[in-house]
Amino acid sequence: MSELRRLNAGHAPAVLAFELANRAYVAASVSGYGEEYFDQFTDRHSALLADQEAGIGAFYVLVAGDGSALGRFNLYRFTDGTAAFGYRVARHVAGNGVATATVRKLCRLGAARYGLRRLRAATALENAASQRVLVKAGFVPDGPVDLGGKSDTWYQCDLVLQQ
Repeated sequence: MSELRRLNAGHAPAVLAFELANRAYVAASVSGYGEEYFDQFTDRHSALLADQEAGIGAFYVLVAGDGSALGRFNLYRFTDGTAAFGYRVARHVAGNGVATATVRKLCRLGAARYGLRRLRAATALENAASQRVLVKAGFVPDGPVDLGGKSDTWYQCDLVLQQ
C-alpha cells in the first residue's frame, strides 16, 4: 500500500534513489533532467523544503510500504489561488492508475489545504501518457508553451469544479 506524504528532509535518500532508478524513463519527457540535476540534487531538495516552509510550494512523495518512493507530485509557484503542478511516477507503476489517482488526490489537497482554485501543468506533446492522466484528473488543454526548447502544452484544472 502506498501513502502520499509531504516532502521532508528525511525523504532525500528515497527520492534520490527514485530519481536515479527512473532517470532514463523520466528524461524522455522532462526537460532539464540531465547530469546537472543530479549534481545539484541536495541543493535542489533543500530549496524545495525552503519553498514549502515559505508557503510558496507544496511537495509530495508517494511512498511505498517499504519506504521507497513511487512518485513525486509538486505544487509550486503559488500565485493568486493558482499553482503550477508537476509530477512523475516510477516506470514500474506507470499505467496502473497510480498517477491518475494521486493527481486527483493532489487536486483535492490543493483546494482544501492550500486554498488553490486552479492548477496548471505543462506536458510534452509526445507525452501521451501524461496527457491522459491529466485529462482523467479533470485538466483540459490550455494552449502551447515552450519549456526547455521543447513544444509543450499547458493543461489547466479548475479546482472549484473538482469539489
